[in-house]
Amino acid sequence: MTQTISIQNQNFTLHPLGGIFWVEKSMLLISDVHLGKIVHFRKFGAAVPRKAVHKNYLLLDKIVAHFNPFQICFLGDLFHSTLNKEWELFENWVSKTPSEIILVSGNHDIISPHKFEELGIPIFQELILDDFLLTHHPEEREGLFNFCGHIHPAIKLKGFGRQNLRLSCFFKSKNQLIFPAFGEFTGTYTLKPKKNDEVFVIVEDEVVKV
Repeated sequence: MTQTISIQNQNFTLHPLGGIFWVEKSMLLISDVHLGKIVHFRKFGAAVPRKAVHKNYLLLDKIVAHFNPFQICFLGDLFHSTLNKEWELFENWVSKTPSEIILVSGNHDIISPHKFEELGIPIFQELILDDFLLTHHPEEREGLFNFCGHIHPAIKLKGFGRQNLRLSCFFKSKNQLIFPAFGEFTGTYTLKPKKNDEVFVIVEDEVVKV
């Protein structure tokens, strides 16, 4: 189940896979997919199942099919490291995805920009659209609301019987919203909400405000 919120008089739909659909611009925003990470880890001996490589593409297909966006904007760390065998899978995915794709580069995006440009994917250090600043790292800019990733946010929830849950989340403060990592093979960083922060946790197939 998705959840739609309003920011700066614009509407955004939060999806339990970790992306956000900007309704007015028909733009799907996704951060920290870290494609190629599983192949990278397997190369150095990590016991990760080979079939896990395809999981991110299945999830991307699922969220794209749900919104059918005009554009997809990746907010950095699209590809985890240097070129590896997964780049061919990415090329195939791009070729069959009808949406325009753009990339706001992150610290892990070290592949030559020419490789992305050959696929028709422009790369930006940041984007300013209307009153919104799109970056990979969290930024503060007067008069702009920041969409960003990098942190892989999660929060801890305490239940009855002293149970503790750590759940990935969309973490919204006054002028910023931090995206959860979209990639399957990524860690999280626990944040502590302040009084006026809003947190939307991902629980199975739902986005729930807590």
